[in-house]
Amino acid sequence: MDQQHHGPGPGECAGLLGRGTECARIDEAIAAARAGESRVLVVWGPPGAGKSALLEYAEASMASMRVLRATGVESEMELPYATLHQLCSPLFERLRRLPAPQRDVLETVFGMQAGTRPDRFLVGLAVLSLLSDASEGRPLLCVVDDAQWMDLASAQVLGFVARRLLAESIVLLFGTRRPGPELLGLPELEVTGLGEADAHALLNSVTHARLDQHIRDRIVAESRGNPLALLELPRGLTVTRMAGGLGLLHAEALPGQIEQSFLNRIQELPEQTRLLLLIAAAEPVGDPDVVRRAGERLGVPLATALAGGTDGLLAIGGRVTFRHPLVRSAVYRSATEEDRRAVHLALAEVTDPLGAPDRRAWHLASAAAGPDEAVAAELERSADRAQARGGVAAAAAFLQRSATLTDDPLRRADRMLAAAEAGLQTGELDDVRRLLSAVSAGSLDGFQQGRAGVLRGHVAFASGGGSDAVVLLVDAAGRLQSADPRLSRETYLTAWGMAVSVADQDTLMAVSRAVRNLPSPSSPGPLDLLLDGFALLVTDGRAAAAPTLRRAAKVLIDIPAPDVLRWGWVATGVSSAVWDDEDMRAIYARQVQVVRDAGALRELPYHLSSLSYALSWAGDFEGAAAAIAESDTVATATGNPLPPYPALRLLSLQGRETETAELIAATLQGAAASGFGMGTSAAQWAAAVLYNGLGRYTEVTQAARSAARVSEPWISTWLLPELVEAATRSNEPDLARDALDRLVEATQPFSTDFAGGIEARTRALVADGTGADDLYREAVERLGRTRLRPELARAHLLYGEWLRRKRKRGEARNHLRRAYEMFESIGMEAFAERARRELLATGETVRKRKSEASSSDELTPQEKQIALLVRDGLSNPEVGARLFLSPRTVEWHLRKIFTKLSITSRRQLRDGLPGDESRSTPG
Repeated sequence: MDQQHHGPGPGECAGLLGRGTECARIDEAIAAARAGESRVLVVWGPPGAGKSALLEYAEASMASMRVLRATGVESEMELPYATLHQLCSPLFERLRRLPAPQRDVLETVFGMQAGTRPDRFLVGLAVLSLLSDASEGRPLLCVVDDAQWMDLASAQVLGFVARRLLAESIVLLFGTRRPGPELLGLPELEVTGLGEADAHALLNSVTHARLDQHIRDRIVAESRGNPLALLELPRGLTVTRMAGGLGLLHAEALPGQIEQSFLNRIQELPEQTRLLLLIAAAEPVGDPDVVRRAGERLGVPLATALAGGTDGLLAIGGRVTFRHPLVRSAVYRSATEEDRRAVHLALAEVTDPLGAPDRRAWHLASAAAGPDEAVAAELERSADRAQARGGVAAAAAFLQRSATLTDDPLRRADRMLAAAEAGLQTGELDDVRRLLSAVSAGSLDGFQQGRAGVLRGHVAFASGGGSDAVVLLVDAAGRLQSADPRLSRETYLTAWGMAVSVADQDTLMAVSRAVRNLPSPSSPGPLDLLLDGFALLVTDGRAAAAPTLRRAAKVLIDIPAPDVLRWGWVATGVSSAVWDDEDMRAIYARQVQVVRDAGALRELPYHLSSLSYALSWAGDFEGAAAAIAESDTVATATGNPLPPYPALRLLSLQGRETETAELIAATLQGAAASGFGMGTSAAQWAAAVLYNGLGRYTEVTQAARSAARVSEPWISTWLLPELVEAATRSNEPDLARDALDRLVEATQPFSTDFAGGIEARTRALVADGTGADDLYREAVERLGRTRLRPELARAHLLYGEWLRRKRKRGEARNHLRRAYEMFESIGMEAFAERARRELLATGETVRKRKSEASSSDELTPQEKQIALLVRDGLSNPEVGARLFLSPRTVEWHLRKIFTKLSITSRRQLRDGLPGDESRSTPG
C-alpha cells in the first residue's frame, strides 16, 4: 500500500514500551534518508517480539514521505514475485520512465505482458531503478513484514536491491523471524524481550486478577519479556492455571503456547465465524470481496459470520487482516482436512481464472483429494508461466505438486524431471537429488533416463565431483542420441568442457572417443563442427583437427543468441585453439554483448573472463582489468564466484610479484581441494610468466615442467614458450627441445601470425648463428602484424638479449630500447626492468623510471570502473546497468571522482584517465 504519514516525530517512539533503543535505530535511518542517503535494516526476532510494532512506528514517523508496504504470506510462498508485486504495484505508473529493457522485464515478471524468461538479477536492477526513481523529490520508505514468508524470487530480488542502495533517499525495512540466506549480511536490528520492569508493566496492564508477585515474576521470566505472550496468554488462560504457574513451560514453546491461546479463543466463536476465519486463512491476498464470495458459496454470509464479532482476531476493511500471523496458522492447522479442501475449492471457484490463474490452480491442488489430471495439467501450465516470468523456484514447486496429482507413471516422471531441472537452476541440489531418487524408483523410457542422467551429472559437478560428472553426462548423452540428437551433442559438449576443467587425460580422452563414435551429421552446424573439432584435437592431434576447427572458428562468430547462452562458454576456446587472436577478440566481445543484451547475468562472468584474456593478450591491461572487475561485480551479485584465472594472467604480465604469488598459492590450494586441474595449469602459467619477467628461470622450470604436460589444450600449450625460454637460460637443453617439439606440434597446422610469431620466437631460443637471427626477425615481423603487443615486446627483448651476447651492441640497443618502451607503456613492470638491465649492459644509460602516482590511482576500484565507463561515453543509467547501481548512486560516485581528479565535467575524464594504445593499428 502507498501512504503518506504525518505521525509522531523522531524520538517519540509512538508509546512503544521499552523500545527506545530500537526506535532510535529507526530514527537514524529515517534521518539519513532525509539527508539523501539510503539505509537498510533487517528487524528480526521471535514471534510476538514486537517487530511489526516497530515497522508501524517507522511508517508513522515518515512524515511527508512516501511509504510502500508488503507482507509475506505463507500460502503465497510458491507464487513468483508475489511480495514484490505488493510492494511495487503503487509505482506501476512509473514503469514508463525506466530504460526499455528494465521496463520490459518488470512488465514480464508482473504478468503485464508476455516476454522471454528474464534473469532475476536484471529484475533486481529494474526494481532498484524503479525505487530510485520513486524517491526523487521525497524520501521513500519500503516495509516488508513477515519477510520469512516472501516467495523466493521476491526475496532474491529485494536482497539484491538492499545491497545496492546508497544515495537514493530510501529506507528499506524487513521484519522477519530470522534473516534467511537472501538477507544475510545486511544491517540487523534484533528485537528481544522487554526488560523486567517494562515486562511487568505490560503484564499488569492486561491482568486484572490478583496474582501473587512470585507468579507474576515467573510469567515474566518464562516469557522472557515477549510482548505478545504477555498480552495474549493471560486472555487464553484461566486464573487458576495462571496462579498455578501452568500457563508457560519454557521459552522455546512460546509460539506454540501463543498459538494455542489464539486457538482457545477461536474455539469459543460460533461455527460460521470459525469457517469465515478458515476462508480468510486460506485466502493469501486479503481480498475482502474474494472472502465474501467464497463464504457465500459455503453458505456463510459475511454479515451473519461477523454478527457476534471475532474477539479481535480478524478485521475486515480495505483488506482482511489477522491479529497476528499465528492466528492464521492456528485457524488453518486446527481445521479438518475436509473443511480445508472445501474452502480451497470455494476460493478456486471465485478466483479469476484470467487475472490470477496460478493462485486458482494452487487452490484447486489444495482441494484435490487424490490424483487429478485436470488439476495437474493446470499446475503444469502455471509452472510454464512461472518459468516465463523468471520464477524458477515457483515453477519447481508447481511441477512437484503437479507430479503428486498425476496418476500416469510416465507423465508423472516427466513432471518430476521438469521439477528437478527447475530445481537445478535455483541451486536446490537436495531437492534435485530427492526428485531423482523418486524418479529412479519407477520405469523410465530412454529419453527420460537421459534427462535424469544429465541432471545427475550437473549435480555431481556442482558438488565438486568433476570426473564423476563427466562420466554421468557421457552416459546420459548416449541415452539421448536416438531421442534427441541435438540435445545429445550439447550434452557431449558440456561433458567435454567439464573434462577440460578437470584436466585429466583419461577423462578427456574418454569423452572425445565417445564423440568420435557418433554418426556424422549430414549438414554439420556450428555445434557439430565445434564438438567434432575438439574431439579430434584430443584423439588425433591438432593437425587432424585443424580443418574442422578452422571451419568452426569462422561460423561461431555469429551463432544465434540462444546457442551462445547454452554452450557459448565452451565455444570461446576454438579461436584460441587455432591461434587466431583477431577472431578471439571478436568472438569474445560479441558473446559478452549477446549475453548482456539477453540479461543472462549468471552466464555473463564466464564470457567477461574470456574477454579479459583476449585483452590481456593484446596488452590492453586497463580493458582487461575493467572486464575482470565487472565479472567480479556480477559474480558477487549473482552468488556465482569464478576462479581468478584472468586476474592471475593480468597480474603476472604486470609483474606484480607479491599479489601474483598470493593469488597463485590460493589458486593451487583451491585446485587441489576441488580436483580441477585447470586451476593448477592457470596458477603455474602465471608463475612462469611472472618469474620469466623477473629473470628467475629456475623457478619457471619448476612451475612449468609438470603443468605443460596437463591434458588441457590451451594453458598447457601457452606454457610451452615460457618453459623453453627458462630452460635455455637454466642450461637445460633437453627440456627446452622437448617443450619446443610439443609447441611446434601445436602451431604448425595453423598459418596465423600469432602461431608463426610465437613459434619463430621460441625456435630462435634454441637455434644459433644465422638461423637464430632469421627466426628472431621473423618473430618480430609476424607479431608486429598482430595486436599482441606483450608478445611483440618480448620478441624485441629476446632478440636484443641475443644480439648483446653476440656483441652486436648497436642493434641490441635498438631492440632493447623498443622492448623497454613497449613494456613501460603497456605496464609490464618486471619485463621492463629486465629490458632496462640489458640496456645498461650494452653501455646505454637508462634511468629507472620512478613510478609516478597519477590522480587516477586515488580512485577506488569501483570508482575506476565508473570513470572508465563514463570516459567511454556511457550514460549514468547505462553505467548503473553494468555495475548494478542506481543512476543516482552513479552520479554520487562521479562527484567524488571529479573531486579526486580535480575536474568538473565528464568530457575531462578523457584527459584525466589514460587511454588504450592497443586499440590503435598495430605496427
